[in-house]
Amino acid sequence: MANEKAYKLLALQEGISNSQAKSLIDRGLVYVGNKKVMIARGELDSRTIFRVEKIEKIKPIYEDDNLIVVDKPAFINSDEIERQFKGAQLLHRLDRETSGVLMLVKDEDFRQKAIKEFKKDNVYKEYIAWVEGVMSEPIEVDKPIVTTRKNNKAHSNVSAKGKPARTEFFPDIVSAKKTKVKCIIHQGRTHQIRTHLRYIEHPIIGDEAYGGRRAKRVMLHAYKVKLLGMEFVAPEPKIFVNFQ
Repeated sequence: MANEKAYKLLALQEGISNSQAKSLIDRGLVYVGNKKVMIARGELDSRTIFRVEKIEKIKPIYEDDNLIVVDKPAFINSDEIERQFKGAQLLHRLDRETSGVLMLVKDEDFRQKAIKEFKKDNVYKEYIAWVEGVMSEPIEVDKPIVTTRKNNKAHSNVSAKGKPARTEFFPDIVSAKKTKVKCIIHQGRTHQIRTHLRYIEHPIIGDEAYGGRRAKRVMLHAYKVKLLGMEFVAPEPKIFVNFQ
């Protein structure tokens, strides 16, 4: 039988454009059986049947005159969410496969005030991650991080030449050679939690770029943020609660 590029086959199956099909594959939402399709231009048997995972809806958490806070689903870029809220700007970003608390600001004075709080490390940021291996004791990693960008993709490493970064890790549940961990970040460098967990040889499950095994998604969730006397919580996704 003839082979054809994956994105073209998906476009035919779903009745969507080639670019929409390519975007679904690039996001990590397309499977054949239980195997994620990794390369949109990879060739597959023309009889291949795909399964497409749905992106969950954006859930509102809080809104006032200054701020919009949402629970960001996995597989969507922070910039895409910003485009959905006219007149609001991202205050910070979450990686595409990271879910949880995402804040956008509507007022410039408030934005400047909030940025100062981030710079002074006065913002409490708590994440939940499922990591490889057994973490039996709390660990603090105080190691500088350097970030390089190539083809519009960022990658970070622990390096003496980097910027200061400190992360606290508290094990919560250990289950079959993996651990659910509470992560509290200070400073907030690009890919800080992912980089520090790889450094201590507990990469996040699903985080193949930083040494984790393949999974449906990167198992990292922004659970709680405290800013200027306000507290916002995004409940754990079902996949985290049932990930035994």
